[in-house]
Amino acid sequence: MFHILRAVERAHKVDLRRVALCAPIVFAVHVLEEAPNFVEWFNSMVGRGITQSLFFSVNAVAFLITLILAGLVAAARDQFAAMAMTTWLGFLMLANGLFHIVATAVHARYCPGIVTGTFLYIPYFAWFTSVAIRQLQIRLPVVIASAGVGSAPMFVHGYLIIFRGDRLF
Repeated sequence: MFHILRAVERAHKVDLRRVALCAPIVFAVHVLEEAPNFVEWFNSMVGRGITQSLFFSVNAVAFLITLILAGLVAAARDQFAAMAMTTWLGFLMLANGLFHIVATAVHARYCPGIVTGTFLYIPYFAWFTSVAIRQLQIRLPVVIASAGVGSAPMFVHGYLIIFRGDRLF
């Protein structure tokens, strides 16, 4: 996977700014896949269900955060901005993408968001972090720690949903 991403980056001489600005688009496509059926799926898993309006308000806030961080990376193009975005993407895309994969496998039924979580979220996270590592000379252990910190709440939340029928937030 990383070989493919590196080849694409070399072929197009991708700049971190452009990669960062793709994040809101990737997020929006994921929400479009989830929106029609995620609330129903979620409420069938969790006793403390959610409403469609809560789903949209949570995703509106997440979109705003993604937009702000993408803009910060595009404007500043420094290690601090890239690490802030890596932490956020660890939560939003890496852990969430893995959540959809595990939920689908464990319950043997479609979890709305599995397609974009698998084929957009996880590859995009890998692409962004690999470009940030190369262009800003960020050390891999720092990226791993940052993504780990960011992803922890979503991993706990996902575990509760999938295996306990509960939720963290």
